[in-house]
Amino acid sequence: MIVIHNVNVYTITQGKITSGAVAVADGKIVAVGESGGDVTQLAPSVAEALKSGQAELVDGEGGVLTPGIIDAHTHLGIHEEGVGVEGADYNEAVNPITPDMRAIDGIYPDDAGIKDALRAGVTAACVLPGSANVLGGTAVVVRTWGDRVDKMVIKDQVGMKAAFGENPKRVYRAKDKSPITRMATAALLREWLHKARHYDEKKRKAQEKGDVTDFDPKLEALLPVVRGELPLRAHAHRADDIATAVRIAEEFGLKIVIEHCTEGHLIADYLAEKGIPAIVGPTLSSRSKVELRARTFATPRILAEAGVCVALMTDHPVIPLEHLPVAAALAWKAGMPEEQVLAALTINPARILGIADRFGSIEPGKEADLVLWSDHPLDVRSAPKKIWLAGRQVI
Repeated sequence: MIVIHNVNVYTITQGKITSGAVAVADGKIVAVGESGGDVTQLAPSVAEALKSGQAELVDGEGGVLTPGIIDAHTHLGIHEEGVGVEGADYNEAVNPITPDMRAIDGIYPDDAGIKDALRAGVTAACVLPGSANVLGGTAVVVRTWGDRVDKMVIKDQVGMKAAFGENPKRVYRAKDKSPITRMATAALLREWLHKARHYDEKKRKAQEKGDVTDFDPKLEALLPVVRGELPLRAHAHRADDIATAVRIAEEFGLKIVIEHCTEGHLIADYLAEKGIPAIVGPTLSSRSKVELRARTFATPRILAEAGVCVALMTDHPVIPLEHLPVAAALAWKAGMPEEQVLAALTINPARILGIADRFGSIEPGKEADLVLWSDHPLDVRSAPKKIWLAGRQVI
């Protein structure tokens, strides 16, 4: 057992505990509470472990303890830094429909960005295919630690990447190939969703008869999407592209998450009414494209005020992943309340990614992915002093 004491614990879901302590055993959080200088008060199991010499005391020296930060949208390990084409494994840009691509198969675990992320307190990241294609493939959530991807995986198949707006148009116009308009992007997506529905029905009828249908890898990959089991992770910056993504999702009864959501502040009430979460960013970027001209650090605040579940992203390597706390600090500066900013780095991405039962807050039963900060995590001068993943100290 490890007992981290003399810390200010930001539980995220249960508020802040001043002069608190957290006990960890077998990789899980087992007790959280005020210690009042006496950690034996935390729980009977803690007192017993300390008495028998089976617990290690870690003095937090008055620092801040939070759950590990989660970046909900990156291209970590599949778009490597400083490597060029050899490290560009995020867009299979030869066909606008590639739902059978899997981000897990392209991740390079020794990418420099992974180590940088961990040192900044980002302990988990969702890795997605890029946005060249209308359907780009499935996303995976990984820890930012490990020498083999399979050991890093927290959860695979957490969403199907789709892209609206400028990117598919730009990529395929250069190839003199559809889609070159927003209409064609929407039409292609509808076409393949209809195909997947038909494939699903055909497969079901064949199984009822004991027959076997021809296997189609692209349509097979889309089955969890049309069945409402896997969310469409919709790259959309402009308000009209966001609305198109929502329109199609409603037509087919799909789950959907809006990625980037740059103009989400213009239609915040609409997204809140629909109950659609948004992963906002990269806010630290310039207005490098037309669809980014309304970019503002106030977007997360406005969406959260409307009732949207908001997470923050870097879109690494568009913005280096280690700058996620800086982007969060700027959202705080733009008026987003502290507790909402911290939630957008922890429990909200965990909820959106379907891992909130294990990650995103400091509660008994959850994985002990913890960061001990020298000061408040939204203070740009603050830095992680110690980091634990599944209860194991890695920094």
